[in-house]
Formats: sequence, C-alpha cells, structure tokens
Amino acid sequence: MEPVALVTGGGRGIGAATARRLARRGYRVVVNYFRDEASAEAVAAETGGTAIRADVRDPAEVAALVAACGPVTALVCNANIDPSFGPVRSLPWEAFIGKVEGELAAAYHVTQAVLPDMPAQGRIVYVSSLSADLTRPMTGAHTTAKAALDAFARHVAAEASPVAVNVVAPAAVRTEGSSAARTPEIEEALAGRSVLGRMVEPDDVAAVIAAVVDGSLPAVAGARIPVDAGFRVLAAP
Repeated sequence: MEPVALVTGGGRGIGAATARRLARRGYRVVVNYFRDEASAEAVAAETGGTAIRADVRDPAEVAALVAACGPVTALVCNANIDPSFGPVRSLPWEAFIGKVEGELAAAYHVTQAVLPDMPAQGRIVYVSSLSADLTRPMTGAHTTAKAALDAFARHVAAEASPVAVNVVAPAAVRTEGSSAARTPEIEEALAGRSVLGRMVEPDDVAAVIAAVVDGSLPAVAGARIPVDAGFRVLAAP
C-alpha cells in the first residue's frame, strides 16, 4: 500500500519543501492548508498529492481531514500559528495564550486523530524552533509556545511506541511567512552568526524531516534535532 504523508501547513515554506521531498520518496502527500489555497493546490499538483483545507486547531475539522487521508504513515506537524509579539509586561493575555493554545491544539488534535490507525513503522515530526532555547525581546508568547510543543512531543514519543516521534527545531528560516520581518541587514547579521555563514532555507529543514520520516535514521526517536547552520555555536548567550 502506498504510504501517506500528512503535512500540516504544507502549502508554503518548510511544509511545501517537505511535501516535495516526501513525494520524491514515494509518499502520497496530503497538503493541509488553512488560508492559502492557491499555494497548497500548486504544491499538490507538483507532488501528485491532494490539498485539503482544515483548521488543525479544530477537532471536528481535523477528524474530517484525517478521514479523507486514510491511515497516515507519516505526520509532519508544521502548521504556523501566528504569534503575537510584545513584552510580557504589556502583552494581553488573550494574545499570549492564543499563540500557546493554538500551537498545542494544532499538534494535539492531529496527533490524537492519526495515532490509532498509524502503522508500526509510522513517523511523527513536530516542527518547533530554536527560539524555544533563547530569550529575546518581544518573543515571550512564541518561545513559550515552542517550548510547550517540545514538552508535548517528548510525551508523545514515550507513549506512541513503536511509532518514532521526533522534533526538528530550525533557527530563523528564509520563508515567505517571515519575509516581512527580514531586511538585508537582518539576514546578513543572522548569517554572520552561523558557522556556515548563511541563513537556513526551507529545504534545509525539509531534508532533515525527510531523513527522519523515510527511515534513513532508524534509531532516532524522542530526539530534538536543531537545523541552524551552526547558529547555536556562535549565538550570544
């Protein structure tokens, strides 16, 4: 039977790059999206897969999404929940908890929906962020949400055996979604603080996800894998 890969937030950036790589590895890819139908449909057409709209924070919509997929062999939780930026002292609670709750709901509901029918060789990858390890101004909601996602993933890894569960944690990635927050000066500064002297691209992250998913790293489970071009080595404390 053809293995099925469900990629949430699969229409752009890391999700789209992951869908392309998994399709080349023989997966039938389901490209989940919430807003950008045109991009998701383009990725689905390119990969021979299917684009399905669903808000993965909503359990009813998740149930319909997973039912349409059939048994999922590989789940990549990559849906981007827009963060609210601001200092904790003045950030409204609704903005703070909206990011944290949305991040966890997007992982929680899809995980619960796919696990019962996932085969023994199944794989789950949660896309987190190096930000969970860093304290930077204005990012309290974002970093808290990603740290919570990392903790959630550890518990799923402990309970989902023999399904292998891992986290991939990139540094700043050059995606469409982050373009508004980047200037050439910011990109140059980020590149200069990495060992490889460059930004991380979506396909860099997708390559690691695909390696974990397709069995190239068979003994890796419960891991959190950074994809940061060596940013952590040179980053200021």
